[in-house]
Amino acid sequence: IGNTVLHILVLQPNKTFACHMYSLILSYDRNKEGPGSLELILNNEGLTPFKLAGVEGNTVMFQYLMQKRKHNLWSFGPLTTVLYDLTEIDSWAEDQSFLELIVSTKKREARQILDLTPVKELVSLKWNMYGRPYFCFLALFYILYMVCFTMCCVYRPLKPRTGNRTSNRDNTIYVQKVLQESYMTYEDELRLVGELITVIGAVVILVLEIPDILRVGAAKYFGQTILGGPFHIIVITYACMILVTMVMRLTSTTGEVVPMSFALVLGWCNVMYFARGFQMLGPFTIMIQKMIFGDLMRFCWLMAVVILGFASAFYIIFQTENPENLGQFYNYPMSLFTTFELFLTIIDGPANYDVDLPFMYSVVYFAFAIIATLLMLNLLIAMMGDTHWRVAHERDELWRAQVVATTVMLERKLPRCLWPRSGICGLEYGLGDRWYLRVEDRVDPNKHKVMRYTEAFKAQDRDNYDRGLEHLEINQNRLYKKELSALSLSRSTSRTSSHRGWEILRRNT
Repeated sequence: IGNTVLHILVLQPNKTFACHMYSLILSYDRNKEGPGSLELILNNEGLTPFKLAGVEGNTVMFQYLMQKRKHNLWSFGPLTTVLYDLTEIDSWAEDQSFLELIVSTKKREARQILDLTPVKELVSLKWNMYGRPYFCFLALFYILYMVCFTMCCVYRPLKPRTGNRTSNRDNTIYVQKVLQESYMTYEDELRLVGELITVIGAVVILVLEIPDILRVGAAKYFGQTILGGPFHIIVITYACMILVTMVMRLTSTTGEVVPMSFALVLGWCNVMYFARGFQMLGPFTIMIQKMIFGDLMRFCWLMAVVILGFASAFYIIFQTENPENLGQFYNYPMSLFTTFELFLTIIDGPANYDVDLPFMYSVVYFAFAIIATLLMLNLLIAMMGDTHWRVAHERDELWRAQVVATTVMLERKLPRCLWPRSGICGLEYGLGDRWYLRVEDRVDPNKHKVMRYTEAFKAQDRDNYDRGLEHLEINQNRLYKKELSALSLSRSTSRTSSHRGWEILRRNT
């Protein structure tokens, strides 16, 4: 019952009352330090009151709980050294990491905790010492890996075509070699080494990604943009395309260009994932994700309806015409592709002035230009501009969340020998077998006094301004008197405000 009350207090809107009641309940806890403490009992979601405060974004309760966990090591004048207990904060050996819970929650208030002590100092320590170097090395290794895969695709085994062309539009001159002909020369053996590296890399990607999907869940793993959800989809699809290409090569099945093309596009697009390691580029990756999976996905439904309607009309119009004179609409699939290019203004309206074009083509193309180019494309630009404005206002906290997510990911996947535990063991200071983070804080003794002076000036200026507004409303029918009263009011306001403000300073001095 006591633990349930603690969880309820964390969710209370009255933060001051909740903190006092929280402390009162813990004062009656008999097992304050033992394993049966009320603060260590989990709720149905596997969260302690401390983790629940982080997930809900309750910064007041979080700071209150951290003040209970800190130990003042020493102080000298304005300098103070504090040891903060990292229990439940550090992601080391935690099944449900506190940092991962904060970045994966949908509440924006939770990300503000990343800027509080000691979370800010802990993340900065981990990122600067281990996270950034390992992440940069991983980015360089992935780019070299993609260069290797690209060279294997460029120099894939091809041979001249021997069969006759079946149509005047058939333009194929090379075909794929069978497996027995693909690895015969020295260049083929070099390409084989690159292909083996590519396949091994795809298997490693699947081995690293699948356990995280099973641990977190597919919906949460792929649905969180800060955790890199869309990029996880891209890299898993890329690995699957590599394996499909390998099977088609081993079985001498034609058409390996299809999975190979998809793999090239997806693999190089995944390079954008490593932009999150840089503060200038990190927020733009989230911006691109939100635009693609938010604005663009909704827009594609409208675009598909328009393209289907006008492509069908264009095909019907040119169905009775000679395709040699205007071949952009010679069959229905080509009509769809041509209409898609027209929609995005990639090409101009196809026309052959040596022959007579149907009259309805001009009418339909005029309507298509108005609807597609002027209306729908500007609608898409407006939607993306709104998304850019919203993300730009959150760019700093989004980048911090990306850094936390990347740090936790690297800490989970790298061996323990490459990522030592951060902080100081409490045994060195007689604080038990717990880990602490040492933070040096500087307390300015004049800070509160300066704030008091500022508030005194603000209050006096606000009172004089209100009096001035009342005076101006009374004399609003006479312009000349209103100007005189405003002038005298500003003089008396500045004189009175300055006089009283300096009196406060003189008295305190």
